[in-house]
Amino acid sequence: MSLAQTDKYYLPQPSLWPIIGSVALLLMAVGGTMTMNEIDKGGWVLLTGLAILFYMMFGWFGDVIRTSEAGRYNKQVDSSFRWSMSWFIFSEVMFFAAFFGALFYTRVLSVPWLADAETGSLLWEGFQATWPTAGPGLTQDGFEFTPMGAWGIPALNTLLLLSSGVTITWAHWGLKKNNRTQLILGLAMTVTLGVVFMGFQVYEYIHAYTEMGLTLGAGVYGSTFFMLTGFHGFHVMVGTIMLIVMLLRSIAGHFTAENHFAFEAVSWYWHFVDVVWVLLFIVVYWLI
Repeated sequence: MSLAQTDKYYLPQPSLWPIIGSVALLLMAVGGTMTMNEIDKGGWVLLTGLAILFYMMFGWFGDVIRTSEAGRYNKQVDSSFRWSMSWFIFSEVMFFAAFFGALFYTRVLSVPWLADAETGSLLWEGFQATWPTAGPGLTQDGFEFTPMGAWGIPALNTLLLLSSGVTITWAHWGLKKNNRTQLILGLAMTVTLGVVFMGFQVYEYIHAYTEMGLTLGAGVYGSTFFMLTGFHGFHVMVGTIMLIVMLLRSIAGHFTAENHFAFEAVSWYWHFVDVVWVLLFIVVYWLI
């Protein structure tokens, strides 16, 4: 694959993929809401949205790959891709910053306010500002749950993701050295680590719901825990799909040592996912 030697900026034809992706996200949002409110068929709506999202990703990726391999992208297009991916990751940073901010506000400000002398005596007498907590309403009613500890599956998942950051970097070095075997092996290892991470997180959620009383209904701790870890898990899933695409392209002989921004973009995204998890492990699991 080489960049086109032309000054003409390539403009793709109008596409239905953004509309299909929007439909997928809408179904996922509706299905998730139905599932959380125990409305019949909510799970099926959610799974339908996920299936359409996967279809959109592979279809849209395929169109971009075919255009790239046809040599229609020049250096200006390559620069646009780099800026676009940079802004996309920045938007994801702001997305998670909002949830981390909500957790900080809850732990440091709102929970202590609810337990201070004036508010506690008027509204929630006897409520103690200790974290983790379900909040004054559920706490007063005797709601019990066990918080998720750090030194078990979360620590193992941290090791898995940090290792995946090493393997994808190793794969990148292989690509720069034109070592196709190292590239493919590194990507395969990264995909495997991502899949194992997701499997452990599913097990953790099942354990939390069935044995620990830790659910989305477990007050402010439960909601912040599942919002942060759940959205991160979704990003790991999306990143793993992108890694699989990169693996298949590498096996097919795509990319050169000079031109491989698609690989770099996925690598940036994966490192971002790794950093977010480290912050999650420290703030959500460890410092409880």
